[in-house]
Amino acid sequence: MTRTVSDSDSVRRQNRGLVLDGLRRQGPQSRTALASLTGLSHASITAIMADLLVQGLVEELPGERPDGRARGRPPTNIHFRRTTAYAALFEIDVNRVRLSLVDYGGVLVDRIESPITPTTFAETPPDLFCAERMAHLMGRNPTASTALRRVAISVQGILERDARGLRWSPIPHLAGAPFAGQLSEDLGLPVTLHKRGRLLAEGVRWLDPDLHAESVATVFIGSTVAMGMTFRGQIMGRGDEGATEFGHMNHAPNGALCRCGMKGCIEAYAADYGVLRNAYSVPESTQPAASVPAAQYDALMQRAEAGDRAATHAFNLAGRAIGYGLSRMLALYDPSDILIVGPGARALELMRPEMTLALNASLVCKINGAPRIVGYRDEKEPIFRGLLMKTLRDIDQTDFAALPGSDRLGTPP
Repeated sequence: MTRTVSDSDSVRRQNRGLVLDGLRRQGPQSRTALASLTGLSHASITAIMADLLVQGLVEELPGERPDGRARGRPPTNIHFRRTTAYAALFEIDVNRVRLSLVDYGGVLVDRIESPITPTTFAETPPDLFCAERMAHLMGRNPTASTALRRVAISVQGILERDARGLRWSPIPHLAGAPFAGQLSEDLGLPVTLHKRGRLLAEGVRWLDPDLHAESVATVFIGSTVAMGMTFRGQIMGRGDEGATEFGHMNHAPNGALCRCGMKGCIEAYAADYGVLRNAYSVPESTQPAASVPAAQYDALMQRAEAGDRAATHAFNLAGRAIGYGLSRMLALYDPSDILIVGPGARALELMRPEMTLALNASLVCKINGAPRIVGYRDEKEPIFRGLLMKTLRDIDQTDFAALPGSDRLGTPP
């Protein structure tokens, strides 16, 4: 008897999860469309929808007639009830912290942005820094505070195995303490850390439907160098806690000093500080700049486009480092597309000649041809979208898919 009840609950949770995931992936859907999308019977969809509506997880929206006819009853679409839950999303990089409040429908409600310096987290511990900004955001959105379900943080670096903090980060004074765990205790909410490279891969899948089921490598080039990969639509890697670091793959043994403290990393040549260092013929052993203003990186691109030899050489070195890194990756993994995102995407044409030469020197590209390389100018949107969808789907499957039918979250307004 116990086994029967357990199996029944498991099937029920799985079916609810399928419905929630269908709505999350495809947007508002009719009951008929959801049955087709999930493979569940109309009777199952009707029963699940009855529960979800009573619990306040979804709401009915007037649909449109697909054939445009004026007669007949239009379909009723189902979508997430936006005020059911909220999530707070931090994006932390070397120059700034962006905090976004999103609702259960995936709509941006509010956003605050704060600049950071190399001493920010030495002066204010990261958990306190984040807690202060959370208090500010919730103060501006008091109705969302009671329905806040998650805090998710995008970071650069290598996570601790328990994902409560970082073992290393290019952001000074961010690693070494379990700040996510402390923030979770302070807020009384789940707080999750996510590697930016993996979020890039996740976000691109949602931004470009044509790539959703493809094998794609997404390379961020800017203040750091990072990569996220999908294989036939599935995110690759050892998990968020894994130490997968494309930017810190060795490019030149005992070469240029990287921000990580090692020598010869791809990042030491291709990140903005590497380009800056080479454009001004600064010795490779010189400590990398803590941050490079966007205007200065743009000025380097303008110099290279105008024919300045030093700037052109710097971007050639960057393209060569990225190209040889990609050629090593292609020996193990063969994506159909390589997307370049971040500030470096604007410099793609400056780097492309050396990238192409490096790729063409590999056996895989000689036989199969090089994958398509495309620049995606705004890296913030893939990172944000990846963090958004990962967090909302976690709420769907962890909080609501298993919700008993008798549990009511509140009366819809």
